[in-house]
Amino acid sequence: MKELGNLQWDPSWVSQLGCIKGCLDYLGVDISKGWLYGGTGHAFVINMHDEVCLSGPTAWKPVMLFELAANLGYAVQGVFGSKHAGDLAEVQERAWAFAREAIDQDLPCCGWELEIPEYYVVRGYDDAGYYFSGPGCDEGKGPKPWGELGDTGIGMVEMYSVSPSDAAASSVVIREALVAALQHARNPEAWILPGYKSGLAGYDVWIRAVKSGTAGRMGMWYNAAVWQECRRYGVEFLEEATQRLDDGLRPLLDEGLVHYRAVARQLKTVTELYPPYQAGEGQIEVNDTSREAIEALKKARAAEAAGREVCERLGAELGDS
Repeated sequence: MKELGNLQWDPSWVSQLGCIKGCLDYLGVDISKGWLYGGTGHAFVINMHDEVCLSGPTAWKPVMLFELAANLGYAVQGVFGSKHAGDLAEVQERAWAFAREAIDQDLPCCGWELEIPEYYVVRGYDDAGYYFSGPGCDEGKGPKPWGELGDTGIGMVEMYSVSPSDAAASSVVIREALVAALQHARNPEAWILPGYKSGLAGYDVWIRAVKSGTAGRMGMWYNAAVWQECRRYGVEFLEEATQRLDDGLRPLLDEGLVHYRAVARQLKTVTELYPPYQAGEGQIEVNDTSREAIEALKKARAAEAAGREVCERLGAELGDS
């Protein structure tokens, strides 16, 4: 057996970034969680299914997360495929060879759905399969037979290595992350899947589903937890930016902080109305709780709209600097 002894994921609702953070900690790359969430743009995105499905947080093409990684001081490479393409065995073999080679070089890996449909750090392997850590198994589990990876209803094979690289200047990190997040919010077909909406349209979908009682109970608490976590780290990102950028940009950053603190606060209210793991099956009821959630989501949307406008101005200022 080959194992990277101190590798564990960093528990997070956004499991992909929780795994990346665990890999970076293992590699000794010094980065705060707020800088990671913000610098990848994830802190400022939302992706919502028409019926507030559990899939919302992961059912989009996260191109920006990979492209922006280099700015933050790490690189992601890997194997990606789907059993629906008809070549599952070949992709499984490539993922297995890739992970073993990376781990042999002391590079941590992360992969999709080694347990439930979330991301996991791959901390080692033996002749049978992968040893991993992530949602539902913080302390580790395995072996996951390598020939079972991706053989699920979702059917995706994803295996990535994380390696250190040189980070970009802070101004570049911030500008490119905000540009990417704003682009995500415009619902580009290259990133957003049919049946889902991002940006302010994502809030509109969420509000309509809650108002009509078509929002899934489990999706309600899970989406609230994920997007509240993102905005909370978005606030930390902007706070860290005030320490990294010229003082002349402080008023703009402070203005952005006002709005994103409001977004995080309102989404926190939704998580309190629909606590994690307590919702049950089916759709939510239309009642006083849902009506209170709608009011919180409307306030979050308004603050998000104001925050986006600040992000556009800040991106423009950094582009001119």
